[in-house]
Amino acid sequence: MSRAMQCQSCLPWGSWAQLPRSLAGSRGTRAVSVCAAAVPGPSGRCLLRKILRSSSVCLPRGCVRYQGGSQESSAQPDSSRRGQSQLRNVASSAAIKKHQKSLSAWFSHQPNEERQFGPSFSLDAVHVDPVIRESSLEEILKPSPDLTIQNQLQQPLRKVIGLHNLFDVDACGRQVKNVVLYGTVGTGKSTLIKKMVVDWCHGRLPRFELVIPFSCEDLSHSHAHVSLRRLITKKYQHLRDVVPVLEASNLRVLFILNGLERLNLDFRLAGTELCCDPNEPVPPSAIVVNLLRKYLLPEASIIVTTRPSAVRRIPGKYVGRYAEICGFSDTNLQKLYFQMRLSQPGCSGEESQDRSSAEQENLVEMLSRNLERHNQITAACFLPSYCWLVCTTLHFLYFTRTVPPSQTLTGIYTSFLRLNFSGEVLDSTDPNHISMMKYVAKTVGKLAYEGVMSRKTCFSEEDLQQCFEVEMKTESELNLLEVFRSDVFRFFLSPCVQPGKEHTFVFTIPAMQEYLAALYVVLGEKKTLAQRVGKELSEVIGKVSEDVAVVVNIVSKVLPLRFLPVLFNLLKIFPRYFSRLSGKDRDAIAHTMAEELFKEEDYYNDDVLDQINSSILGVEGPMRHPDEAPDDEVFELFPIFMGGILSRRNRAILEQLGCSIKNLAAFEIARAMKKTVIRKGRRGLPPSELMDYLFFLHEFQNERFTAEAIRSLRAVNLSSIKMTPLKCSVLASVMSTTCHEVEELNLTSCNLDSGGLRTLFPVLLRCKALHLQLNSLGSDACKEIRDLLLHDKCVVSSLRLANNPVGEQGARYLAEALAGNRSLTQLSLLHTALGDAGAEAIAQHLAQNQHLQELNLGYNSLTDAAALRVVEVAKRHKTLDKVHLYFNDISEDGKRALDSLRMDRDGVRALVFLTAGTDVSDYWSHILNVVQRNLPFWDRERVRQHLALLLQDLESSRRQTANPWRKAKFLRVESEVKKMLGKLQDGTL
Repeated sequence: MSRAMQCQSCLPWGSWAQLPRSLAGSRGTRAVSVCAAAVPGPSGRCLLRKILRSSSVCLPRGCVRYQGGSQESSAQPDSSRRGQSQLRNVASSAAIKKHQKSLSAWFSHQPNEERQFGPSFSLDAVHVDPVIRESSLEEILKPSPDLTIQNQLQQPLRKVIGLHNLFDVDACGRQVKNVVLYGTVGTGKSTLIKKMVVDWCHGRLPRFELVIPFSCEDLSHSHAHVSLRRLITKKYQHLRDVVPVLEASNLRVLFILNGLERLNLDFRLAGTELCCDPNEPVPPSAIVVNLLRKYLLPEASIIVTTRPSAVRRIPGKYVGRYAEICGFSDTNLQKLYFQMRLSQPGCSGEESQDRSSAEQENLVEMLSRNLERHNQITAACFLPSYCWLVCTTLHFLYFTRTVPPSQTLTGIYTSFLRLNFSGEVLDSTDPNHISMMKYVAKTVGKLAYEGVMSRKTCFSEEDLQQCFEVEMKTESELNLLEVFRSDVFRFFLSPCVQPGKEHTFVFTIPAMQEYLAALYVVLGEKKTLAQRVGKELSEVIGKVSEDVAVVVNIVSKVLPLRFLPVLFNLLKIFPRYFSRLSGKDRDAIAHTMAEELFKEEDYYNDDVLDQINSSILGVEGPMRHPDEAPDDEVFELFPIFMGGILSRRNRAILEQLGCSIKNLAAFEIARAMKKTVIRKGRRGLPPSELMDYLFFLHEFQNERFTAEAIRSLRAVNLSSIKMTPLKCSVLASVMSTTCHEVEELNLTSCNLDSGGLRTLFPVLLRCKALHLQLNSLGSDACKEIRDLLLHDKCVVSSLRLANNPVGEQGARYLAEALAGNRSLTQLSLLHTALGDAGAEAIAQHLAQNQHLQELNLGYNSLTDAAALRVVEVAKRHKTLDKVHLYFNDISEDGKRALDSLRMDRDGVRALVFLTAGTDVSDYWSHILNVVQRNLPFWDRERVRQHLALLLQDLESSRRQTANPWRKAKFLRVESEVKKMLGKLQDGTL
């Protein structure tokens, strides 16, 4: 039988839209199963292999018998009673309890990626069972309709079966002994098996007295002959006393064979001999074949997990039940999963319990609403693996206090692929053993890259054929493509849910397209035909050059052929020349990264972190009309992922997946990037683009490169960027690579709080001008600012806190800071709700300050007494020469007292009105500009009243002067105020 027939797709060759049904199935209702068991997510496979490879594990305590379907037995009652007696003796032994304890401990281990959810999310936490549907070999092999969401919904219902009911009697009343549990990559096969083992360890699977798990990947690496008895005791040493009675005691045993696609099984008698003796050494594959044949330990139950392409490796006559894992084909299961993952105690780190709980509930609510809209994320979350990725990304975006400092978004996606593809080969029967991830990077990566370059996310069947089929030349390549279609295709691509695009495909998670495109470029797969031929030729010449050199030297000494060494030396130049050309490829990679990072058409989009957040949680507001033109596709994560993939940690993980990126290549790309990325980064970037640039540097994880890039940034403008805890951490991490002073840091209207200020504390110390307006900073934040200003390394000279609810208590903290600070020269507390008490607190400590030059207390409801108190202190201050007091509740008497101040006599100027005695104030335009700039954040009625008072004052002062030049100045200012009042009343200002 040809290889193509052995591993053929469950469907005829042809349409890419006709793929075997697995995860989609039909979306009927199903009972939700919630159990204390293994941690959901793709981490199961990687961990399961690690567990099953360990060489000393042991078995469970005694369990109550399963009360479900009865098992058929040919044994006589007296023989059964003898077996029960032996079983009780075995069950009471310490070996069984030790085995059970060891298995439970090993299967409770979590990978590093899982532990980022915090210590409270352990193996014993809640678990959501995926949908399992009973299937048949005929159903697996028959063609499926086009893979669209509509067809998925209209497919006939298949029987849903629970994990603990897989060995119930079949429709004919026969006891099921062998179960094949199959599913595509990411549906949760390994996690489900892990849960089954843990359930058995804790007495929740009483049908079996003994469970023995094996990793087929581990068995495939063993070529020596071994007996079943030796194989068990080698892996589970504590079962030495149990194995001899396995066959004699009628012990209800379950063998778990995880990942059968890794084994090459031959059920022909000529290929695998019969073996019924557990003590007879045979190849490991022969043990598996005879167990499934029921020739070896015929009473044992066996559950096999595999990918769809390998289901036919087991003849149908040896399988009692086929079951397909369909993932979370019900949105209610998806919601339940997210509710449990995101609501775990301690998930949000060290924040107050009330605040963290509210934020968690809000996240779950927004995610649920997005799922109910049946957006693309609903189709993606059919796969439990992607549910895990969504939760991990949200955890990264919102709860960074529990994420390690080196954690990056690229690292999350790389780890996600490692958890699903680590150690996986596309087809174990192929002699080349091609890494599955390497194959994906070459094929799906090419599709992703071409989509990014043409700025499209939907792909037709022609696009797929162009990327996957155009270069098919051999039978082996065709077989690999068939395996990919049946096992992996829907992990990365799914039907589009947009109306009118049902027969196109999109990447299951949008960011995955940009990640794979970045991987495709960084791996150097983007080559012309000449480059590919040159590389192959260079490798061939390099391999034979030394041998040919020896032969040529010998021949040239015997024969007078002096030209041979010359020709050969010329030939040896080619590899060196090609090596230089490959260096140009790395320059091209760096150039691509820089061009994509600083695309001007993307300058005014949201920053990438907000884009990711919107793609998961959706955008609140009315839904887009179907006839409305869609927005242009944005691929700003593409260059960021390119930089992140080059980091040392991600390269190490990709090496495990068969995608090797050499240190020299990464070094040369980074060196080439300095010519373009840093030069373009010096230009004035809009806030969102600057945030993306900082995030790129954080993802790159190259401290030397980042330090050189940051030293070129003297002013950092992030105004109107929502500075989440993650963005604050990114800014602090990137800026910490250098210790240079920053001329200006603009964090106006950034939703900062005291926690953000605490995170940014080392950065703020080095900023000369610090803009913190419009951030809702209260007394807690002022306490952080006090500590900042009192720090001996603080260089802040200008601090703007306008339009923050500082209040009286916050003013007291700032007053303490003024008393001890030695760098601050300008302080703006415009519209900060100080009141008379706050102004009095500042006045009390102002005398101890020796450096302040300008103080703005405008729009703070100050009365005459408080204003005059501040001015009296200012008169005696050595350096303070300007106090802003406009838009306060100052009477005419107070105005006259303040108007009498003279700079040459009193040493201070108070800015209260637009007039200065019988002349226009030199600062009238400054005051009106302040009003116009802050009007959106001020009480419009109060502003109107103040402008009316200013107008009256101008008119009164104009009448008091006889100087025509001054009258003209008054009229000009009056016209500006009247114009502003008119716009205010019309609502156009």
